[in-house]
Amino acid sequence: MTDDLSIRVERSFTAISPESWSRLSGASKACSTLAYNPFVSHAFLSSLEESGSATAETGWLGHHLLLETDRGELIGALPGYLKSHSQGEYVFDHGWADAFERAGGRYYPKLQCSIPFTPATGPRLLVAEGLQRLPIQSAIAESLKEVVRRLGISSAHVTFVPDDEIGVFEMDGYLHRTDQQFHFINEGYADHEAFLETLASRKRKALRRERRAALENGISIDWLTGRDLTERIWDQFFKFYMDTGGRKWGRPYLTRTFYSLIGERMADDILLVMAKREGRYIAGAINFIGGDTLYGRHWGCIEDHPFLHFEVCYHQAIDFALAKGLKRVEAGAQGEHKLARGYLPVTTHSAHYVAHAGLRRAIGDYLARERADVEQMGELLAEHSPFRKGERQQED
Repeated sequence: MTDDLSIRVERSFTAISPESWSRLSGASKACSTLAYNPFVSHAFLSSLEESGSATAETGWLGHHLLLETDRGELIGALPGYLKSHSQGEYVFDHGWADAFERAGGRYYPKLQCSIPFTPATGPRLLVAEGLQRLPIQSAIAESLKEVVRRLGISSAHVTFVPDDEIGVFEMDGYLHRTDQQFHFINEGYADHEAFLETLASRKRKALRRERRAALENGISIDWLTGRDLTERIWDQFFKFYMDTGGRKWGRPYLTRTFYSLIGERMADDILLVMAKREGRYIAGAINFIGGDTLYGRHWGCIEDHPFLHFEVCYHQAIDFALAKGLKRVEAGAQGEHKLARGYLPVTTHSAHYVAHAGLRRAIGDYLARERADVEQMGELLAEHSPFRKGERQQED
């Protein structure tokens, strides 16, 4: 850290100025260095806190690292949380925690540098527009290690790190972990039919049948965004979220207030794909619209219909991305079933600093094997893509 720069830890995101945050690349539409990522926007992060979704009471105590000049100007940042558990992260380290605590260590609390409940790759080492990125990113990565030492905690975990940032962490001694997601890549297709024409004949016919079957029983689809996102619509979508979330996770993470806040603050960045039958909505999926990417998040329903989940979450997302000229659809964590629908395996990255030398060594050995397994699985999955041979290769 140079004499004129200092790192500050801010516990409340609402204490951070929206104006200063908006100057960080990727965090606002006004910055041009990186494509806009809605999850690192002030609107999204402050809504998580103000709604009671990500707070100390839910095990997400804000510990946001702010790199400032001696004049108090924000030039870099890393969103972070002091965690008392490993829930809502999508990069699983329960085994590490169990092993360390069986050996007499204390794994929690830990620092989790991520977007709560959001398995989407995006900028983590945020740098103000117009500044040299690498020196500031390196300063933040080094400062994170110092914060871990100062707090006397076990570790820091930076998850869903973009390709152009993971090397910064590796150079600073962080452990590198990989995993896999499935993304749709827009190769300039004119529409969904043009995309389907690149698939093997059998796969193409199967997807056409699937889409027809999903809309049987009088089901229609609406795209809702901007002013369409009324409180009445959020009430209906929240019912879907609570029903599916309660069955899948046990306790849904997001509060009803969260949806009102994002509807007020970032409605133009949100797409609800809603399925209607007999005059009422019966299912829906929420997506966030970035500068060049559509991010599919979660879905819910109050009626079960064959293939409706695939239609609402995957096919409609592709339709929207093609209509708006977006380059990519990220459809969330896991799910090999996405492969058959044109979503290809993509490697995701995370960086981990572990203070205890013995635990760090053991995790490092494990991650070396895990990275080899992830690479091998990606190659295997790519061989079974629905595209005609030679049309597409695995995304790295």
